[in-house]
Amino acid sequence: MQEILRHGKEAIRIEAEAVEGLLDRIDESFVRAVEIILSGKGRVVVTGIGKSGLVGRKIVATLLSTGTPAAFLHPVEGLHGDLGMVSPQDIVLAISNSGETAELITLLPSIQKIGAKIISLTGNLNSTLARSSEAAIDAGVEREACPLGLAPTSSTTAALVIGDALAVALMRQKKFEEKDFALFHPGGSLGEKTVEEFLARLNSQQKDFGFVLHPDGRLAGMVRDRDLRKGDLGSPRFLARPLRELMAPNPPTLEEEAAGTEALGLMVENNLTALPVVDKESRLRGFITLRDLSSSKEPR
Repeated sequence: MQEILRHGKEAIRIEAEAVEGLLDRIDESFVRAVEIILSGKGRVVVTGIGKSGLVGRKIVATLLSTGTPAAFLHPVEGLHGDLGMVSPQDIVLAISNSGETAELITLLPSIQKIGAKIISLTGNLNSTLARSSEAAIDAGVEREACPLGLAPTSSTTAALVIGDALAVALMRQKKFEEKDFALFHPGGSLGEKTVEEFLARLNSQQKDFGFVLHPDGRLAGMVRDRDLRKGDLGSPRFLARPLRELMAPNPPTLEEEAAGTEALGLMVENNLTALPVVDKESRLRGFITLRDLSSSKEPR
């Protein structure tokens, strides 16, 4: 038993040291990466293979739930056609501890030809990947927790932590607030986001409703759980449908100064569990739920 505890604690200690070491590695390259994403007009397309790919998928989920449009690209699938999802407006976040992962390196010329900017998250700043990047974030670690030094452990933990740091930094720069978690901003292409992207946002925050906004913040529509159940959620064709085909346009709204009794009446009348709160220009200011009313909270 003591040996098992010693091995477990040693692994945790090594990974904790790796995370602590990131404080000295995060520098102007991290700042540059955040600035690139903030100035971009597209999505953050995260790519990586193996354990780095699994970390990449988690980073995508965190970015989506904190207000940064994102998607995952598997490098192998990218070599066989999926690279078509990348546009010149996108930013590619490539994860590779060695910076020499063959599948990623093969993608680089095509990504550069498309015109998308590349940010790398790597443990080797002298690598091909780092040299091909607009910003290369140092995710290097002294050693892996794996006693053989083979299984990615400390390195994947470091990559995960930096992904969280990026998401939080972006969230703070955008002044992303609690009410924004249940919103979906189409970014100028009203309702063209897909059901799959929308579900990723809702699932990450355990919501069963969301709002679609015009670029100026005006309410365009509402998507409820029952709207999403109009098709087979497991069907790729349904997941690829644009939100404009499913959202309820011009949903009932509540003015900021309205009374709680009016909110409750509108919810009951329209069979809703949440109601958008708007200003005089129909810009979304927040929302109120049945739970809020039952606990006598103010609209968020």
